[in-house]
Formats: sequence, C-alpha cells, structure tokens
Amino acid sequence: MTILDLSQDVRLLTAALVDIESVSGDEKAIADAVEAALTALPHLAVERSGETVIARTRLGRDERVLIAGHLDTVPVHSNLPSRVEGGLLYGCGTSDMKAGVAVALRLAHLIREPVKDLTYVFYDCEEVEAERNGLNRVARLHPEWLAADFAVLMEPTDGVIEGGCQGTMRAEIAVPGKRAHSARSWLGVNAIHGMEAVLARLNAYEARTPVVDGLRYHEGLNAVSIRGGVAGNVIPDECVVTVNYRFAPDLSVEQAQQHVLEVFQGFAVTFTDLAPAARPGLTHPVASAFAAAVGGQPRAKLGWTDVARFSELGIPAVNYGPGDPNLAHQKDEYVTLSKIVEAEAAMLDWLA
Repeated sequence: MTILDLSQDVRLLTAALVDIESVSGDEKAIADAVEAALTALPHLAVERSGETVIARTRLGRDERVLIAGHLDTVPVHSNLPSRVEGGLLYGCGTSDMKAGVAVALRLAHLIREPVKDLTYVFYDCEEVEAERNGLNRVARLHPEWLAADFAVLMEPTDGVIEGGCQGTMRAEIAVPGKRAHSARSWLGVNAIHGMEAVLARLNAYEARTPVVDGLRYHEGLNAVSIRGGVAGNVIPDECVVTVNYRFAPDLSVEQAQQHVLEVFQGFAVTFTDLAPAARPGLTHPVASAFAAAVGGQPRAKLGWTDVARFSELGIPAVNYGPGDPNLAHQKDEYVTLSKIVEAEAAMLDWLA
C-alpha cells in the first residue's frame, strides 16, 4: 500500500496523490492510503463507506465546516506518472482535483485545534453516473456523517470562490415521420427533414443570464446528439435530437422542465437525466468569513458540481480549489504549483 506523508510540502503531496492511479470505480488504493494517513491522526475520528473516507473533529464547537474532494479521475491518457515542468505539475487528475484533495489532507494534518469543528470527506465515483457517487451513497446511508453548517467543495476554480452551481438536464425531442421507399419519397414523410423546425428553435434561442444572490449565471440550451435513419433506401419515420439545458439556480428542476416543454411545444419531449442547481450560499455568515479570508471576487459556477448535493441536505456550500477548471479532463492537464500553496495558506488563515 502506498504510504502518504501528510507532513510533506503540499506540492509533493499532490504529486504523490496523482501517482496513485484512481480512475472512477478503481479508487481502493488511494482510499486505503488516505484512510491510513488520517487514522494516524489522533484528533480525528475516521469512518469509511466503500471507497469514501470521512474524518471528523469532535471538539464541541458551535459550528462545523465540511471540506470535501473526490478521489477519482477520468481515464488515464498516457499522462501518468506526474512530472514537473516550469512551475507546473502535469498528470491525470492534477487539476481535477487531486491538488484540492492534497490541500484538504494537509489541513487535516496541520489543524489540531480549529476554531470550528471540521469534517473532511474524500469520496469516490464523482466523474461517473450519479447512482455510483460516493457522496450520494453516504448521504443516503449515513447522513449524520455529513452534518455541517457550511461546506467547501475543493473542485478546481483557479483559486477563486465559485458560488452554487447550475442545474443540468437532458431531454430527447422526437420528430415523427412516415416510412416509404426513397424512390417514391412522396408517399412518406421524412422525419429528418422535419427536424429543421426543432433546430430552428435552438438556433433562435436566447439564453438567460440571471443574477442570483449577486452572481451572474449564463444558461445554455444546446443540441448534443442526433439520431435518425433506417437504411439507404428508406424515408425515415423518426428523428430524435438530445438537448442539454444548463439552468441557473433561481429555477427548480420542475420549472426548468416546464421551460424546455414550452420551447419545444408541439413536439414529443422525454426527459432522460436531470440534476438540480444550487444557490450560491454566500450570504451565510460562515461563507462571508470564508470569502474575506480567500479574497478576490466570487463568481458563479458555470457547471454542475456536488455543491448541489449539499444544498439538498440544507448545507450552504461553495466551490474553491487550486486547479484550473478549463484544464480538467485534458491529456495535458496540469496545476500551477504556486496555486496549491496559496490555497493551503488561505484555508489555514480561515480555519486556524
């Protein structure tokens, strides 16, 4: 088993974590290493569910802060082991989000008498379908482990607080037709040709940019796939386009669904996947103190993250981490080493 030294520099710890391959569904090695390192700290009580490891202080403080990060990565693409070049650490998961995990582990090691009780959550299967998500599993089986007044999800934000997150849903828009031989096409109705009306609505669509709790979100409704056709000599009787709607946190899932139905009124709409948005949560007193410690101008999270799960649990949460979200999942993914140091210092200032 890999031994993690939590006393080493946060940059070296990040590299050590990156070098433990942990593609979604194969996180046992890294979870074992994290559990062993945290169990060695006497001020923490450690629990485990599958490949999710949770460590908590029990000091009886008036408030509890939860710090979370996922252990898994997307599939490796000839980008392991890690390497350092010009102040940058390259490797699978450097930005998303082992740099954030390294910061959280360092906090667990360094902060023995925090001003608030702390819960650290390191979970599996974030990069895959929701039903496998370790945070989701713990919320279902052991919700008391996640009890907190405020949460920081150390997703890559390039060192800027990103409030809340957008909701997301996918829907299939079906256009019917009538089959016929292509040599006698006038006897049928071409469903692919009929898709023109759906695409026209998408091309004419004007996305909202609402301000929610002081942060501006930018919505999007886009086609992401299309299917249709039977054979090279058959007029197709169905064409289906899948659209993805990214909606701001001033809308519930039901309101977002209603909006999609209104846009595609007259067509058959089937929703295939959805996840709620989360409001920024920056008005909470603990969040205000965090924003003051980190500095900078908070911005909206343009994407979906697990802060939505915390929101569903009634826990205000923000995204904050040293990685750059624009580099996530790329073959040449990297994290700027100085950003990791800055994130560690900001979190220590706030908590210690």
